[in-house]
Amino acid sequence: MTMDNDLKSGDQPENPGTETRRVSTSGDIELGTYLEIAKGQEATKPSEDTGRFPGVDRESIIVLDFGSQYNMLIARRVRESKVYSVLMPPDSSWESIASLNPRGFILSGGPASVYDPGAPMPPPYIFEKRLPVLGICYGMHALAHQLGGKVVKGEKREYGHAVLHLNEQNSPLFQGLPPSLPVWMSHGDEVIELPPSFHNLASTDNSPIAAMGNDQGILGLAFHPEVAHTPLGKSILQNFLYNICGCKGTWTSGNFITDSIQSIKDTVGSGRVICALSGGVDSSVAATLVHKAIGDQLTCIFVNNGFLRREEAERTLETFRRNLKMKIKYVDATERFLKCLAGVIDPELKRQRIGEEFIRVFEESASQIGQADFLAQGTLYPDVIESSSPSSKASVKIKTHHNVGGLPANMSLSLIEPLRYLFKDEVREVGLALGLPEDVIWRQPFPGPGLAIRIIGEVTREKLETLRAADWIVMHEIKKAKLYRSLWQTFAVLTDVKSVGVMGDFRTYGNVVAVRAVTSEDAMTADWAHLPYDLLARISNRIVNEVPAVNRVVYDISSKPPSTIEWE
Repeated sequence: MTMDNDLKSGDQPENPGTETRRVSTSGDIELGTYLEIAKGQEATKPSEDTGRFPGVDRESIIVLDFGSQYNMLIARRVRESKVYSVLMPPDSSWESIASLNPRGFILSGGPASVYDPGAPMPPPYIFEKRLPVLGICYGMHALAHQLGGKVVKGEKREYGHAVLHLNEQNSPLFQGLPPSLPVWMSHGDEVIELPPSFHNLASTDNSPIAAMGNDQGILGLAFHPEVAHTPLGKSILQNFLYNICGCKGTWTSGNFITDSIQSIKDTVGSGRVICALSGGVDSSVAATLVHKAIGDQLTCIFVNNGFLRREEAERTLETFRRNLKMKIKYVDATERFLKCLAGVIDPELKRQRIGEEFIRVFEESASQIGQADFLAQGTLYPDVIESSSPSSKASVKIKTHHNVGGLPANMSLSLIEPLRYLFKDEVREVGLALGLPEDVIWRQPFPGPGLAIRIIGEVTREKLETLRAADWIVMHEIKKAKLYRSLWQTFAVLTDVKSVGVMGDFRTYGNVVAVRAVTSEDAMTADWAHLPYDLLARISNRIVNEVPAVNRVVYDISSKPPSTIEWE
């Protein structure tokens, strides 16, 4: 998933060689502190817990992450129901969770079997605290195994659609649902014996025990209610939140804004902050939150790294200066970034070098405007997860986001990341509530490394110009067809393949451009967009005729997973 990994920033170090301190300002300071201690980094801890939602009761659901590819969707679905939720590793201490005022726990799925050596298990406090618990897939197996049931390798694996038949329709978990409903399965193990005092709540043709529960609010589901393939899954989760956990639904963008602004004020004090702007929603919302909190203590830096799209630098500067009225410094670092990527073809190395060069550019820029103490950036929750953060120890790294794993280890600034625990749609809601213009809010995600990771292989000036021209055509035709808002991302990729063609009765050996368009809700999963054939034909015809050295256009029909949205 490549979210809107906007250009980030840095400043002149006061004590070169000291480690980065990361401070979450999304209202979840204790969690941010815990994560950084887990990384072995120093974190700035507030003097007191001011509470997440001023004026309302604070509440949260803790999702213990056992490594499922759907773990973030669980947290997302809970938040969609106006209850704050956060992913935590299963070995989290109770002290790191207590300040979040949990109303219940959800145990995610995962790739392990409960009988694997060292298989992760729920911590004892989830039972000792007598809070409701919902185990999903592996989470259900772990509950059954710990509480005296029996889990075995299934005779038949169960992947994909299944029909769930309710045995106890009066269960509060299934309140208001029909006696049979479609669900999505993804497991190889199964529960064959219930723990003492548990009831068999539902079954499928392949799983005699597909849901279980007891009278103390400990429940398990063999299927995944969080995915779209379980149409009534959100209702099941809402029943857990409201019927079983007693949540009140206090998680709103307005509460988030109020809490974040106060937290930023408390964190920054009289310090100075720099923030990089790219024109994307993530950096724009982050900068606006910081600006509302500290005003002219913030200086924004817009860096043209040479990997932007056609006219992007000019449009971005004009939009910010007209609408956001912040102090902005423009830096053209095209030559520096091209030089640092000379000869580089590995995509991970590209991201790492770009991330480090960003910080160095910001350090130099900040030294020209005065000493800065903090670096604000628009890191999102999916950025952290895909870069394999400490909050997801059971997950594997998909790719390094330049604003997470690409930051240099010896950076001296404290990080302010007000959006670190938000999903993209939540960021857009916050942006609308802050009054940002719609052309900023609904801008399609654009990766921080920019066109550098849409050129397969070495990045050169000539390749950038070719890709800019092709991408301009793709975007123009998509907007002309009025499809821009309905698509998650649309772009061109310059592949490292050349093909034989015929143009003007002459043989050509030209570049191959791939067109990518996807639909998604949050970029954790995505499907290729079924664009009209005539639109694809216009795009292909224009690129071949208007972009020199390109003689072939292909359309990417890969979904995520197994592919990612970006090619690198």
